[in-house]
Amino acid sequence: MGKKTRKKAVAGNDITLNRKAKHDFFIEETIEAGLCLQGWEAKSLRSGHAQLKESYIAIKSDEAWLLGAHFSPLPNTGKYLHPDPTRTRKLLLHRREIDKLTGYIKQEGYTLVPLRLHWRRGVAKCDIGLAKGKKQHDKRQSEKDRDWDRDKQRLLRQNQ
Repeated sequence: MGKKTRKKAVAGNDITLNRKAKHDFFIEETIEAGLCLQGWEAKSLRSGHAQLKESYIAIKSDEAWLLGAHFSPLPNTGKYLHPDPTRTRKLLLHRREIDKLTGYIKQEGYTLVPLRLHWRRGVAKCDIGLAKGKKQHDKRQSEKDRDWDRDKQRLLRQNQ
């Protein structure tokens, strides 16, 4: 029998990316955190069934929580489990990291957003971005800069 092929989510060790985060926010710093998962969630992540699109991170009672992330249950998940795809998941951080992030988000305009989910030595990790919101004109300017960089690369390739 041949091997079963798994669906690759993004590339390499990445499970999923939050592409909208870099469009909506200036990312000033990133921190890697572990995730508390149930068994069916780990299997779902292995097959690439996760979304971070509308998710965010909150710090409540000195603990970091991932809210709004959607992990789709696999069809062969046990019937007795009653999986909740958007449940609140605890993020595993050191005390000093939580204190540092709490100090930043108490400042005006800072928030915490999940940037990507990935595997590190067989353990699911979440990259957290300390972010400041972009205004509409900032988004347009970054789009212009990105287009100019793309055109510049195209021109350099044509001249070679």
